[in-house]
Amino acid sequence: MKFCSQCGGDIEHKIPKDDNRHRFICVNCDIIHYQNPNIVAGTVPVYEDQVLLCRRAIEPRHGYWTLPAGFMENKETTTEAAIRETWEEAEAKVNIDALYTVINVPQIDQVHMFFRATMVDGKFGAGPESLETKLFKEHEIPWDELAFPTVKKTLQLFFEDRKKNQFDVHVSDIIRSPRDEKPRIP
Repeated sequence: MKFCSQCGGDIEHKIPKDDNRHRFICVNCDIIHYQNPNIVAGTVPVYEDQVLLCRRAIEPRHGYWTLPAGFMENKETTTEAAIRETWEEAEAKVNIDALYTVINVPQIDQVHMFFRATMVDGKFGAGPESLETKLFKEHEIPWDELAFPTVKKTLQLFFEDRKKNQFDVHVSDIIRSPRDEKPRIP
């Protein structure tokens, strides 16, 4: 950040009084510009015994498979964001069953929230951010072609829980240090 969005003044990066973190502060109007993590909301859309995945038409990870998800918008709830993203990416209508995974990804300032969801009518298509969409049985999941560690972790947990017929909320972290090539999943 170089300039204040309030007054256009110059910005300093320093620790404000009574704070413990560096923040962007305007030298003219003293406004503090907080930067907080982004929330990614999505679903594990299920139809009968299959899960709906999308092949990404955008970067990052163009051409890889993912659960329908994306950044939450202002003025919407996490469930509204998950339902919207599922429609935008997979043209699928879903009913939210429950919050399923909350995965912190601190190195990229994101929190990923996936909800278990039931597809309303089994209909789906490819939205503008998807090359294609497809329903997969567990043994058909393209594990080596999944776009993100959060998606892989969520799917692994889903299939484990489905075998037990018990779905708890899972909270975890995926931490990658700058030196790591592969993420560390605690």
